[in-house]
Amino acid sequence: MIYGYGRVSTDGQSVTAQVAELRKHGADKVFREVASRAKTDRAQLRRLLDRLARSTRDLLNTLAAITGKKAGFRSLGDAWADTTTAHGRLMLSVSGGLAEFERDLIRSRTSEGRERAKARGVKLGRKPKLTDHQKREAIRRRDRAGEPVREIARSYNVSHSTITRLTRDRTA
Repeated sequence: MIYGYGRVSTDGQSVTAQVAELRKHGADKVFREVASRAKTDRAQLRRLLDRLARSTRDLLNTLAAITGKKAGFRSLGDAWADTTTAHGRLMLSVSGGLAEFERDLIRSRTSEGRERAKARGVKLGRKPKLTDHQKREAIRRRDRAGEPVREIARSYNVSHSTITRLTRDRTA
């Protein structure tokens, strides 16, 4: 049996043309749904496991799941994406290798950029909610005066956990 999957991104679109194309190529059963590209939890796709992907990695993971179930995948729009032929499997393997290489390059470049920024004195991450003076004052109120943590937090408009985490060595 050949299964098909038609998906559109918005309610204003129709899957009719996709369904007709899938039927023309022999699909006996066609699953359809309206789901944005960013949505990864697609009920019909999960039922079928056949129309794909936000990224190359996502595509390859889905194809691996399909072949793991002893099924084949063939894209009507991209002839190279066909797990039923040796050529298609080769193209997908090469794509997988390139995707992994690209991910490693991005990770490496991001890490190098972060290190260069730190070397220039750039502070990374969120800005602190409290100034150094406010931190010292909050610690004093909490530890010496015994004021309730929630009251201190409310006075600085932060969560109580922010005040609880403050330590003397982190205020400089």
